[in-house]
Amino acid sequence: MRLSKYFLPVLKETPKEAEIVSHRLMLRAAMLKQEASGLYAWLPLGYRVLRKVQNIIEQEQDRAGAIELLMPTLQPADLWRESGRYDAYGKEMLRVTDRHERDMLYGPTNEEMITSIFRSNVKSYKDLPLNLYHIQWKFRDEIRPRFGTMRSREFLMKDAYSFDLDKEASVKSYHRMFVAYLRTYYRMGLTAIPMQAETGPIGGDLSHEFIVLADTGESGVFCDKALLDQPIPPKDVDFDGDLTSYVNDWTQMYAATEDMIDMDKFQADVPEERRIEARGIEVGQVFYFGTKYSEPMGATVADANGQDVPVHMGSYGIGLTRLVPAIIEASHDDDGIIWPVSVAPFELALINLKTGDESCVAQCDTLYKQLENAGIEVLYDDRDVGAGGKFATADLIGLPYQMIVGPRGLKNNEVEIKNRKTGERTNVSLEQAVDFLLERIVPERRQDV
Repeated sequence: MRLSKYFLPVLKETPKEAEIVSHRLMLRAAMLKQEASGLYAWLPLGYRVLRKVQNIIEQEQDRAGAIELLMPTLQPADLWRESGRYDAYGKEMLRVTDRHERDMLYGPTNEEMITSIFRSNVKSYKDLPLNLYHIQWKFRDEIRPRFGTMRSREFLMKDAYSFDLDKEASVKSYHRMFVAYLRTYYRMGLTAIPMQAETGPIGGDLSHEFIVLADTGESGVFCDKALLDQPIPPKDVDFDGDLTSYVNDWTQMYAATEDMIDMDKFQADVPEERRIEARGIEVGQVFYFGTKYSEPMGATVADANGQDVPVHMGSYGIGLTRLVPAIIEASHDDDGIIWPVSVAPFELALINLKTGDESCVAQCDTLYKQLENAGIEVLYDDRDVGAGGKFATADLIGLPYQMIVGPRGLKNNEVEIKNRKTGERTNVSLEQAVDFLLERIVPERRQDV
């Protein structure tokens, strides 16, 4: 993409309404535009990141055996009356009435609807286990939406729902999602620590939040430092096998939010030199809630004896529009965002230092084609603006690498390549430049880990 033809209305000044780093940078980098309180338009740069995040989530959900579908955003209120949640949910639920005077709601979550889909189509234990998921826009009428898309009213969410014959089988499904989440966050360049959590209005007695450490996190967290170096389950992990060892590896070390902390146990279980007391951002949560929805809604299957029994269920959520700012909170500096390659809107900024110089223009055009042919995602800054402005834009939007082309370097048959994260600058010959970048970018995509 040539920047002169792209839509990237970056801001020089920080908008007054932005309270935290990610909100400020997302607005300045032209990732978002606020349309109303808690409602945002995702501009082209931000939408590219959102799509990268979605692709990784889909790949890991599919790998774990979940099956994708898509449910509507509007739901009939009668489904929620069956579960008993319609009146109990509170004012966060946006209730509407259609032209036929039927009570509807803009779904804040989908336990009722997925249970309805299941009960209409699955009748035998032989069709279990089953895990269905979708990625869909949702709405919760937050009384005070804050922090940009970190806590907005409309948000994009992945929610998966597992169906099993009994608790033992349901916990196995829970473990599949637990492992899939570890892999998902790692591929996005994050270390997400699972911490035992309250189940809240979802219900049930087993839940973990996945927390990313960040100075601007919403809640206090307490954990064992060893968790930061815990190995991630590999790509070839057997999701049909016993995953208990992976779950135990991540849950046997102490980790809790301030709402769940047992300070005596934390201090007894974790050596002082390994204690972390920090702030964290919740980027996903998994739940097992048994028959909370299947019993009142009649979601049953015939077991091996021909008896109808309610299925055991779990739900597994990841907020995509929350994940993007969380990545920024965990990876930025004073100049702007620092994207991990795997979720970066573009992998490389190609910067022409002297737009009016014929040799620079010709060489940049050649490099642009070579880079695209090599499969590198390039944003070519071909604008007729000063070098300082181009550097500022590249740093602000956080592309992982910059290739800097100027008359002085070309005299030596070289370009300069900058690593945005480390700041390291390397002079590389024109002939080696593309291969130099491929050697670094391909592993950082984390597609084969």
